[in-house]
Amino acid sequence: MYSNGVAAVLPTFIGQKAGHVLTTSSVAGLKAYPGGAVYGGTKWFVRDFMEVLRMESAAEGTNIRTATIYPAAINTELLGVISDRDTAEGAQAVYDRYGIAPERVADVVAYALDLPADTTVDEFTIGPAAQPW
Repeated sequence: MYSNGVAAVLPTFIGQKAGHVLTTSSVAGLKAYPGGAVYGGTKWFVRDFMEVLRMESAAEGTNIRTATIYPAAINTELLGVISDRDTAEGAQAVYDRYGIAPERVADVVAYALDLPADTTVDEFTIGPAAQPW
């Protein structure tokens, strides 16, 4: 998914020597969690993929900015797609206690996009202030 989206915009971004790729990962892309090897592994991939994209763009002078968002408990549709009952119940308890509005993520996206074209902040960890992730 990530590489397909980047592949779709890369020719345009290279041609115009500018662009900004933002993606969403998870705090599981920064920290390992027991029982989360597959999910966490995919999120660690995102981190490396975006970092390499940023570094290669800088080396090639294409000025493509990158930003990866690492959300913790954000109230989204995630809980509705967890198929394992025990996992879903555990996640529901965490989100009931800590979940914050998805607009908090939108605020960070807006901040990243509003930065001057010569500046990139490549990682944002977003989560409830009360959640000890």
